[in-house]
Amino acid sequence: MTDQLGLFDEGAPTSATPEVGALGVDPGMDAVAARLPAALRLGTSSWSFPGWAGIVYDRAASERDLAREGLAAYARHPLLRTVGLDRTYYRSVDSAVYARYAEQVPDDFRFLVKADRLVTSPHPPEDGTQRGPNPNFPDPTFAFNQIVEPVVEGLGDKAGPILFQFSPIPPNLVGGPRAFLHRLHEFLASLPQGPLYAVELRTPEFLTVDYGAILEETRVAHCYVVHPSMPSIPAQRSVLSAVDHPALVVRWMLHSGMKYDAARDRYAPFDRLVDEDPASRAAIVQAVFDTLIMERPAFVVVNNKAEGSSPLSVMRLAEAIAGDAAENEGGGRPPERATPEPPDQR
Repeated sequence: MTDQLGLFDEGAPTSATPEVGALGVDPGMDAVAARLPAALRLGTSSWSFPGWAGIVYDRAASERDLAREGLAAYARHPLLRTVGLDRTYYRSVDSAVYARYAEQVPDDFRFLVKADRLVTSPHPPEDGTQRGPNPNFPDPTFAFNQIVEPVVEGLGDKAGPILFQFSPIPPNLVGGPRAFLHRLHEFLASLPQGPLYAVELRTPEFLTVDYGAILEETRVAHCYVVHPSMPSIPAQRSVLSAVDHPALVVRWMLHSGMKYDAARDRYAPFDRLVDEDPASRAAIVQAVFDTLIMERPAFVVVNNKAEGSSPLSVMRLAEAIAGDAAENEGGGRPPERATPEPPDQR
């Protein structure tokens, strides 16, 4: 059973489980949350994990019930102010689905939306419905109609980054890095202004100075992904250090040296930290502070396969950031300010 099953099921709950509630307020977590800068949003990839009972939720519930009832409880956790919508990577949803999500969260909550893979894969999914090259790769008209417009209409101000994840692509399949970057440039330049866009690469050969220049010109953020397919965050930052990012977008996805299925089997039910990764945590904390100094927003989303339990990883990140913030302020809370929006949102 996939750990994303619940996000694909919009039907009624499969049991008589009462409405899932948020875990009782932890004064320690409230104190940590109070010290976090307003421009920082931490969260997880999805919310429908039964193993989070006693961590995020106040009771045990099935994956299907959490998919339907868990978001409102998730969004009441003091540290969780964003969440990744992964189901939209496998199939686009309409604005009504996004609107139902938006109704369940506070005004300052933001969703990180993964764009449909039909716009980021050179070949269509292996489901037998299409053969040959994917005509939608990467097509800005398809992106607008199937991704951007529904997100804007359904989520409104609660829309965070729209993420275009380009899974590993053999460079020769797309004519080499130069040809890929040319197509990426045309695609990003053709997207409508307004939303915050981010690009996540899983092919190291595409991570070049030219790629950084494209992002800078189009005002699109790079998503710093922690994943075995890509260099470390410090290595990515060394290539893109001159890029004027409109926001920091980080996805801490998979522990070094692990395969997805092996990590899932090792870490399930995702209720404890199994393989801590202090190097990645420290790199994320540094990237957050460097971004906040420039008064730009920061989004950090963590997957269960990063260390074993993404909400516990978020707590460790928050404690590190809050501790450094307090130290930099002489032990006091960082000054309050409105969450900055990226210039022109592009």
